Amino acid sequence: MSTISIKFHHTFKKDLAHLYNRVNQEIYGVGVKKQRIETFDDRVIIFAQHKRVQALKMLSKNFQLLTISVDSALIVEFKSLFKVQIEETLHLKVKTILKDYDPLSEEACTIIYFEE
Repeated sequence: MSTISIKFHHTFKKDLAHLYNRVNQEIYGVGVKKQRIETFDDRVIIFAQHKRVQALKMLSKNFQLLTISVDSALIVEFKSLFKVQIEETLHLKVKTILKDYDPLSEEACTIIYFEE
């Protein structure tokens, strides 16, 4: 078990959930509907249900390729900002963040790998 896992306690999960929601609000203008956070040694998985941005929902009907590109770009921005927020606020070094989002179900999964 890594030394990072000792820090994965209730307060850590609460703080991480708050940061995740705050970054979502900053980028998308809305917070998440639900979140569940699971911890595994030096990794964290966040399962979240989002609210689709209405403009993207409208565009996806006739401009699916455009909205796929915009979703991808927004995910890159989210990961970058989220990493900075984690490192500055929680004082943990992030190795990488992986994220995927399904616009139909509005479900997302984010995996955070911390440096050991």
